[in-house]
Amino acid sequence: MKKVILTPNPYRDRNFQTVREAMRILVQSGLEVRLCLPFEVDRAYELPRDLRFYRLDRELPTADMVVCFGGDGTILHMAKAATRLGIPILGVNIGTMGFMAELESTELSELARIAQGEYFIDSRMMLDVTVHRDRDIIFHDICLNDAAITKGAVARIVHLKVECDGVQALECGGDGVIVATPTGSTAYSLSAGGPIVEPDANSILITPVCAHEVGSRCIVASENRIITVGLTHNARRSAFLSVDGGKTTKINMGDVITVRKSKLMTKLVRLKNRSFYDVVNSKFR
Repeated sequence: MKKVILTPNPYRDRNFQTVREAMRILVQSGLEVRLCLPFEVDRAYELPRDLRFYRLDRELPTADMVVCFGGDGTILHMAKAATRLGIPILGVNIGTMGFMAELESTELSELARIAQGEYFIDSRMMLDVTVHRDRDIIFHDICLNDAAITKGAVARIVHLKVECDGVQALECGGDGVIVATPTGSTAYSLSAGGPIVEPDANSILITPVCAHEVGSRCIVASENRIITVGLTHNARRSAFLSVDGGKTTKINMGDVITVRKSKLMTKLVRLKNRSFYDVVNSKFR
């Protein structure tokens, strides 16, 4: 372990107090530290002049680890780029839930263990999401939590059909459908009535959102299934796809959303030997 990138969320870490302390601990441990913003900030936001910020796209390829400061959204944002390069992520929670974070902001002293190699890696399944329109691919991305196909902001019902390996598994009208990983089972899917699933279960969850049909229930499918979602023929309007809470893509009649297990795995750094159920009990009590 030589080089660590710190990616603070400037809107949560006021005056970068948490990341400053983390930098001090890691530098004293003999590690090379680079401070990078995980996303572009508002031009009106004034960054501290005493801190040097590096470009993430230049520093990430040579990093050994990324430490994210913020909530789960900050980790999700970093997961794609870090995963594509095989770089592990450690989350420090300064948000609200922080379910994927390993440390709280009061536990920064634990970061010194990184330099000694006193940590292990928890591999998390990801999903590969593609949208086909006729013969074209109009969208492709990976996600750690979920792909949500919803009605958007308008108060109306969207009618969706879900197939597993080409066989219809679900058809319903409602607010939409969530296709989630086990990691994502404690996020949007849980709010929609889906089950809590252990991260290493390697299954795919299909959860209807506010379904109008009484018989519409969450389906836990095998990791090997190929899930397809599209608007049904009686649907008159479009739907919207959002991957890990990112920007939406408009889905029209005839478009086919394909979701399958990705070949990539997100690597989350663990410093504590605690059970998944300890985390669940502490976060949802």
